[in-house]
Amino acid sequence: MHVLDKSRGYEHPLASEITPREVYAARRDWLRWMATGAAGAALAAWAGREAWAQTAGPGKLPALPGTPSKVPGALTMEKLTAYQDVTTYNNFYEFGTDKADPARRAGSLKTRPWTVVVEGEVRKPGTYDIETLLKLASMEERIYRLRCVEGWSMVIPWVGYSLNELIRRVEPTGNAKYVEFHTLADKAQMPGLNSRVLLWPYVEGLRLDEAMHPLTLLAFGLYGEVLPNQNGAPLRLVVPWKYGFKSGKSIVKIRFTDKQPNTAWNVSAPHEYGFYSNVNPTVDHPRWSQATERRIGEDGLFTRKRPTLMFNGYEAQVGQLYAGMDLKKFY
Repeated sequence: MHVLDKSRGYEHPLASEITPREVYAARRDWLRWMATGAAGAALAAWAGREAWAQTAGPGKLPALPGTPSKVPGALTMEKLTAYQDVTTYNNFYEFGTDKADPARRAGSLKTRPWTVVVEGEVRKPGTYDIETLLKLASMEERIYRLRCVEGWSMVIPWVGYSLNELIRRVEPTGNAKYVEFHTLADKAQMPGLNSRVLLWPYVEGLRLDEAMHPLTLLAFGLYGEVLPNQNGAPLRLVVPWKYGFKSGKSIVKIRFTDKQPNTAWNVSAPHEYGFYSNVNPTVDHPRWSQATERRIGEDGLFTRKRPTLMFNGYEAQVGQLYAGMDLKKFY
């Protein structure tokens, strides 16, 4: 079966037909069965995940399956980036600035116990342990494009649920306009913190309406497994229409505020990295074009380039959030 991708003008196979991982394809069959309701809503929501967690997946991590998402735009029908590339080629400066550093060094990260503090302009502040967060809402599978500000991209099958599931439970006050995300900064576990590349801890932020958008994902896994340490375990943000650095990894604090947060890269280089950082092929980085990107693992590692899509291809879903804004000024 093939699907017409109107944004590119050609047909391509479904992700389930082209991913090289046989185990992942088998898991998708299981997910379809779960989605029919044959196992019951409760089983689909939690017991099913528990059953699958008994067996380690191909990456030797516990499984974390979720039902295919019904959120518009949440299942990109493009070839998945190989698991090996997703888990060995990434930016996580807390472990070093080389793309291979996170995979080499993140074994020192301890993800249990783990808690996330929710504070600021909310009626129900509190501290959530990771087990509570795992059970907070039903897990979904989301296949998102990932576009790095450096000009490379991937397609990744995440597992998690919309961040708004948590936001609704903590009840933001009328003063809440922005959401800050603070990530772990522990020199004992993160050797990259000795560098002066950024101010630590790494802080990112969204407007409240961006954070509430259904596509904004609180992710706990990828490729049907729990998150590898190097990809932001045990939980991270994924905002698919923004450059990848907006999606904070290994989150320990979520703070609601009435003021726009001072975010890590915006503080470090404000002339290069704006607060919004929406993927926009018409607004170049001061040192390189953003009009095209190289898809990791496609025709070798870097050889082929493809046009970058406005909002990373999610314009139909999120464009209205920025209606009337000068996107060259609010970059």
